[in-house]
Amino acid sequence: MGTPKGKPLRGHTKYVSSLAWEPYHNATDCRRICSGSNDGGVRVWDVVAKKCLLSMSGHTKGVTTVKWGCEGLIYSASQDRTIKVWDSEKGILVRELQGHAHWVNGLSLNIDYALRIGPYDHNGNAPADEKERQLVAQEKVKKVLKDNGLQYELLCSCSDDFTCFLWDPVRNKKPIIRMTGHQQPVNKVTYSPDGRYIASASFDNSVRLWHGSSGKFISVFRGHVQDVYMCCWSADSRLLLSASKDSTLVVWNLKTKKIKAQLPGHADEVYAVDWSPDGNKVASGGKDRVLKVWVT
Repeated sequence: MGTPKGKPLRGHTKYVSSLAWEPYHNATDCRRICSGSNDGGVRVWDVVAKKCLLSMSGHTKGVTTVKWGCEGLIYSASQDRTIKVWDSEKGILVRELQGHAHWVNGLSLNIDYALRIGPYDHNGNAPADEKERQLVAQEKVKKVLKDNGLQYELLCSCSDDFTCFLWDPVRNKKPIIRMTGHQQPVNKVTYSPDGRYIASASFDNSVRLWHGSSGKFISVFRGHVQDVYMCCWSADSRLLLSASKDSTLVVWNLKTKKIKAQLPGHADEVYAVDWSPDGNKVASGGKDRVLKVWVT
């Protein structure tokens, strides 16, 4: 543990900004990973053979985020204001999603959480048989889509243009809806684990809640006094956590749309936050160079 395995994967000419593994339910050997770079390139690597399998170019500015979906597609967001959809087997451009007027900062798929946990339950247990594990992972994705009345995955993007867009990227290059309301750049967008909601964090000190399938506005959460950098969901989709420049974390109750708890303790801006899949712990890290673990 803690030592590099083999030689590094080289090819990008500028810093690597984002990574995304191929979903477990598509490939149980987990050999392929996608990288996005500030050089504008997107690459797919074989981490066992230690080689670049695909190199996708087309962005004219740096790539900010990459996502690997369940339909064999890779999504890349860029500072060139576009989102490109790539075929993960051939490396060819499938379609380009246009609409944002400034940098695209983040992407979120409605199946993100199902892809993240794969075949594992909230206790970290999974079937012993590999084929059964893959079936469990596939069923989790299907359940999110079915419960929301969908056939294909949806993608939400956020931008410095103060807006978010909801896309049906598997079938259409036109957005489902343009989501407006924020008064400053939107830094983070994230789907709830059940795919019912979208949360967006903005430099206007607020978090906004949107309907996961239609993109319609539901509510705005105000409690921070400075920029909101990040937000993440509890595993049961009932609580939302936001992290801010004001050095605090705020837990929001989705049912009441009000603050459930405030978590002060960091001495400076909070940049990163994540909720454990078992729902019992939250980790946060910030400018004070401290990693805090909170028990829920």
